[in-house]
Amino acid sequence: MANADERRFEVLRAIVADYVANQEPVGSKAIVDRHNLGVSSATVRNDMAALEEEGYITQPHTSAGRIPTDKGYRVFVDRLSEIKPLSAAERRAITSFLDGAVDMEDVLRRSVRLLAQLTRQVAVIQYPMMTNSTVRHLEVVPLTAARLMLVLITDTGRVDQRTVDIGDVITEEAVSRLRTSLNSALAGRRLTEAAARVAELPEQAPSDLRDATTRVCTVLVESLVEHPEERLVLGGTANLTRNVADFPGSLRQVLEALEEQVVVLKLLAAARNPGAVTVRIGEENEDEQMRSTSVVSVGYGMDTLLGGMGIVGPTRMDYPTTIAAVRAVANYVGQMLSGK
Repeated sequence: MANADERRFEVLRAIVADYVANQEPVGSKAIVDRHNLGVSSATVRNDMAALEEEGYITQPHTSAGRIPTDKGYRVFVDRLSEIKPLSAAERRAITSFLDGAVDMEDVLRRSVRLLAQLTRQVAVIQYPMMTNSTVRHLEVVPLTAARLMLVLITDTGRVDQRTVDIGDVITEEAVSRLRTSLNSALAGRRLTEAAARVAELPEQAPSDLRDATTRVCTVLVESLVEHPEERLVLGGTANLTRNVADFPGSLRQVLEALEEQVVVLKLLAAARNPGAVTVRIGEENEDEQMRSTSVVSVGYGMDTLLGGMGIVGPTRMDYPTTIAAVRAVANYVGQMLSGK
């Protein structure tokens, strides 16, 4: 080995790998037997003592074995030189599973199920943020002679339906003119900009359409302005119960925290850039209920960030495989919802 620091990192990496795989404290003899480090058991014991003194590993009880601390996992994750790529079969499975989706809601539900299966953790995905969406089309459908349905479709595939009582009979020709007027103002614009344009439309409308335009625009503004509540899709919660020992005395707290959308949204808040994976380990999580977990999150979208997605699991997790799965699924979801 080049130097003592590098050798100690290899010892730490071996402890992480064995503990993640076996959930048993790792001793020096096991490291020498299973990992080709080219040094004696005595040297490994000295390195383990140094790692323990620096807070990277700890001794859970009086056995000779050690387990990684949050600090140890952090160094391991920060020094991942390469992320294990998904196999060709795994990539094909992602593609075929997501390609079968019929709409945006289906894409999100499938993504969560797939990510939970690939990582065997809890998966979560945020609905596309409306502020980053643009209007693709507004359909105006007569329901009765005096009632219309508005169907707002964004570039991410989000569909928002509202009904409007016009208060008077409206002809098909008037509906057509109204539809043309609204789409010329809305199509291709960001939602915040579209809301401003909609607010101006009643003043510009011809007199025979002014009342109808005013009523429609009043309802439309509600659809265009960012909804205060963010919506999430969660899946695989039962995966946390596979190894209760990973959450000593805190599994119930974790499950309760996952039910609170605001907590989960905070976990995804770090995912600001599409494709950039963020890993928060144990004590790095702000919410006290989540400090026995690690959160691997990423932003999804192509040119524009649409939302965040990721997994929640114990600190004892297969980080390279999990990071690869989160990144790959986010990439596919970003492509599908961006229409690329």
